[in-house]
Amino acid sequence: MLKPPSFLHNPRLLWLLLAAFATVALWQMPFGNFVLYPFTILATWFHEMGHGLTAIALGAHLDRLSIFRNGSGLAHISGRIALGALGSALVSAGGLMGPPIAGGFLLIASRTRNSARRALFILGVLLVLSTLLWVRTIAGWLVLPLLGIATFYLSLETAEWLQIFAVQFLGVQACISSYKQLDYLFSSSATINGRTLRSDTGNISKMLLLPHWFWGFLLATFAFLVLAESLQIACKPAPEA
Repeated sequence: MLKPPSFLHNPRLLWLLLAAFATVALWQMPFGNFVLYPFTILATWFHEMGHGLTAIALGAHLDRLSIFRNGSGLAHISGRIALGALGSALVSAGGLMGPPIAGGFLLIASRTRNSARRALFILGVLLVLSTLLWVRTIAGWLVLPLLGIATFYLSLETAEWLQIFAVQFLGVQACISSYKQLDYLFSSSATINGRTLRSDTGNISKMLLLPHWFWGFLLATFAFLVLAESLQIACKPAPEA
């Protein structure tokens, strides 16, 4: 007698698979990039906030975030960064690790309704607050507050399945964005808002030596491990209430 696939017995894994399938399916549709555009801007926000928060943790100052309509962005940082060349390399790496780390936390938060609600609430507040404090571009002003308000609304008394799916969908979006930018990870330069600048891995290579592709491989591997571990935790049975 045939048995149903094992993932049907694990609702958490099933929701994760549905979130991933929804993302991939939308990419294949003619209007997919348009539908997913807000999440492209969200991935850029994760990336630039990764730069900014790492810089703040190392004693520097985040002046502003520029998020452009084509999905590229810049974090404008001033002041002295602690640890010298290592600190500057960590700030560059912080942007590349921002999306998978944020996505991993969101996936882990989907284990229970309470943690899913808290994650949505915190994300909504951070989106709106960071826009007020740092974002200085029209694309960021138009998209990020709307995402923040929508996420905040989802954290209220909406259905449990919708809250869990929303957290997982956002987590999958953040994690997958790391692999959508694989070409950037292995490039020494990038064009941002019409300007050719050194890429993050190019900056790391300048600070710590070794070629940019080495650091791209290292960071891509780390992003994969973060995703794998967060998926493993997210699919564990939820703790008893």
